[in-house]
Amino acid sequence: MRADAPTAEPHAHPHPHPHPQAAPADPGPGRRTVRAQAPARPGPLAALHTTSALTAVLLGLVAIGAMIHEPVLIPPLAASAALVHSVPTLPLAQPRSVIVGHFLGAVTGYGVLAVAGSCAWAAAVAAGVTLAVLMTARTPHSPAVATSVIVVLQHPEPTRFVPLLLGATVLLVGAGCAASRVRPKAPKYPAYWW
Repeated sequence: MRADAPTAEPHAHPHPHPHPQAAPADPGPGRRTVRAQAPARPGPLAALHTTSALTAVLLGLVAIGAMIHEPVLIPPLAASAALVHSVPTLPLAQPRSVIVGHFLGAVTGYGVLAVAGSCAWAAAVAAGVTLAVLMTARTPHSPAVATSVIVVLQHPEPTRFVPLLLGATVLLVGAGCAASRVRPKAPKYPAYWW
């Protein structure tokens, strides 16, 4: 017998768990267990409702763009719609963050564009500055960071782009409100307005 071997019975434990079935398996010394932290998968009806609402509002943006011959659906708005419809209770999805966040992203993008011009380097700086502005304004919304990058790289006409952007964000929020009230078990949107 080795000198460092435990003297207790092999199955004895100093603090037995009251319910052995519920006790986590011991991975051994120096090993960590990895538990899934992902959200639960939605039921089929919830998934259908969410994807239908998202698709409908994005098709609405495309239809508006086709009528006025302007690209209204831009990638950051699709990301915003996904947040509003899939995680409606998160701060990132609330109206304040969606509407004000995109506005601040656009303004910051135009500011960086005016100072540094249109290039990938300036777009990267615009993204960082936008994140700082959003954090300071308490309007967390990651798609708004992408809006500032689009402004720097594509330099759209601000008198057309900003009103369309704000109108689209208001439409996204309105669609989120409507969709959350159609399905009785859906989380109500918004969790807060301001």
